[in-house]
Amino acid sequence: MAVLSFIELSNNGELKKSSLESICFAKKINKKVYCFSSHVFGENHIKKTAIYGCNYFIRLNENIDNVTQIEKIVQNYNINYFVFPKSNTSYQYAASLSVKIKFSLINNVVSLPFKEKNNLKIKTSIFSGKAFSHVTLDDDNAIFIINKSSVELLIYNESVKILDKIESNMNDSYRNSIKILNQKSIKGTIPLTEAEIVVSAGRGMKDPVNWKIIEDLASLLHAATACSKPVSDMGWRPHHEHVGQTGIKISPSLYIAIGISGAIQHLAGVGNSKVIVVINKDPEAPFFNSADYGIIGDAFEVVPNLIKLLEKKNG
Repeated sequence: MAVLSFIELSNNGELKKSSLESICFAKKINKKVYCFSSHVFGENHIKKTAIYGCNYFIRLNENIDNVTQIEKIVQNYNINYFVFPKSNTSYQYAASLSVKIKFSLINNVVSLPFKEKNNLKIKTSIFSGKAFSHVTLDDDNAIFIINKSSVELLIYNESVKILDKIESNMNDSYRNSIKILNQKSIKGTIPLTEAEIVVSAGRGMKDPVNWKIIEDLASLLHAATACSKPVSDMGWRPHHEHVGQTGIKISPSLYIAIGISGAIQHLAGVGNSKVIVVINKDPEAPFFNSADYGIIGDAFEVVPNLIKLLEKKNG
């Protein structure tokens, strides 16, 4: 038995935390963990995967263009389980791969697996995070897609071996038929989907010019910034910052919501955050029902005071 983990790089060329989580998840299933990526990896990246449990890294001759390359890896190294971190690329490959190699596909995994009577038990999130499902896997072959920030990072400090490269097969009927016509880089030091801390705001900010205090707070916390749907719809903030049911779904360690009422559509995108802090002057705001901590107060008084406290602490 062996487990294969799919690894990705962020826009700034760093290993995604969600990819490291997928390695730790794979390690929990079996001690023998293989890794590979759709990106061309350098030696430093490969060594970092070993810290979190990778034993074998399969280097490709080029970026993946079809699932036949992945199928070859599964066949060549007798892979039983495949672990994907949640991302657009993962969804692109996982569904086709599941059909082609006849592996069960389990999505929205939110915790480490555990064994019970020789079967794997998997906890998954369902109904947009409103409930959980406990899946008993009686199949020896499965693909898992892991929600971000669902797995604790553990240090294993393995020695990694680089394996033979897998060649491409352009005659594959399952190959990626998507053509990239244009690419636009999103500015910002912290990708929203990878951020441990997110500072988000809504219409309670009254005007886009007031967003400077949100950005200042985020900067002091080394956080990413986000917004509610109405804010992005009005053009106050770019659409790539919109979190919610129809936007980006995130699960940071800390989510700070400022001037957001907390409609169910918004909660669907942030409900898996480990800690939620709500700042709102309306004591009846629905978001307080889902918050771990709440501050009832005017954002234009509370946030500047928080900034002053953080600046004083940072000295």
